[in-house]
Amino acid sequence: MKIVLDTSVLVAATRSRRGASFELLSLLPDPRFQIALSVSLYCEWQDVLSRPEHLPPGMESEDARGFLRYLASIAHLQDVYYLWRPFLRDPNDDMVLECAVASGSRFLITHNLRDFRRITDLGVEPLTPADFLTRLRSTP
Repeated sequence: MKIVLDTSVLVAATRSRRGASFELLSLLPDPRFQIALSVSLYCEWQDVLSRPEHLPPGMESEDARGFLRYLASIAHLQDVYYLWRPFLRDPNDDMVLECAVASGSRFLITHNLRDFRRITDLGVEPLTPADFLTRLRSTP
């Protein structure tokens, strides 16, 4: 199954090695799911994770870019031909949604569930990283 990772998940994983976001990223690659990624989502990941306030101690922006290149290398690269804008309040969230819909992703993993409430109308379910991990563990 395909999933899309909101930038909030990557930021949370850089801040704590104890949380569900870090655990989820530590599973990659995993035969049970694959990340879907568009060019615009990758650019946002790169912009946000290269900021000094999001870098783990002792890391530099080049380290973050290297990790993002790894994620891109294992992701399903998705072209987006149809824009759903404006659908959500934040244009950056629309970009994440568009990747999810275009790729046929079942889940959009985010810490901002409230921002993605309406996406179920388009067949994508928003889940927190912890809820997604729970579903993974309960699926045979």
